[in-house]
Order: sequence, then structure tokens, then C-alpha cells
Amino acid sequence: MQQEPATDTPHLRVWQDQGYTVLEFHGEIDILAATEIAATIDDATQGPAPRIVIDLTPIEFFDCSGLRLLYRARGRVLDRGGSLHLVCTHPLTLRVLRATGLARLLPPLTTLDAALGRPEATSGSL
Repeated sequence: MQQEPATDTPHLRVWQDQGYTVLEFHGEIDILAATEIAATIDDATQGPAPRIVIDLTPIEFFDCSGLRLLYRARGRVLDRGGSLHLVCTHPLTLRVLRATGLARLLPPLTTLDAALGRPEATSGSL
């Protein structure tokens, strides 16, 4: 069951769902947004075996600062024996993820439901 958001900023919404901490990025993820988001990602990934979903679906722009956030989150989660899922459908962001090799390390899923391990809301969409 989804709970109320734990954190809201102009670039990030955070809540708990199915035992995961969901970090939903919003708007333009550039160096200013990354500075705002970094501490929240560090908090979410600090405990043992963190279960994290990063949802990039609502973003409009994503630069190398956003990539650094993803690499950092991935490293912290792996170091603590947790799991990290990425949701991304934005064509330009997917292109950047593939070009940098991050898509191989953190394969993007197309829906939040898939990342949370829930059956799709519409049949036949898998």
C-alpha cells in the first residue's frame, strides 16, 4: 500500500511503497537540482539493504549531474546489499543512459509497477 510522500521539493518527491523508497525526480535535473537531491538520496541509501526505486518518468531534462546521482545511488545501494531499480521512458535520457553504459548497469524499466514488482494495471502490457 502506498503511503503519503515523505519528502517533497521542486525536483523530488519521496514515498514508501511495497517496501521500497521511491524517489521520483521532477523537472530539469541539472547541477542545481542535483545539489538539492543529493542529501535525500544519501539518506534513503544509508541503512542496511536499502530498497530503492528511482523514477525519472516526470523529468524534462537530465544532464551529467543526474547521471552522477544515479551512479552514486547505485554504488551506495550495492555497498549495503540493497536493490535499486530505475524507471525511465524519456527518449533522450534513455539515449544518454545507453551512451554512458549506465543502462547496462541499471537497466531502465518502463513503469513504476514493474519496478515495484506489481502486476501491470492493464493486461497484455508486458
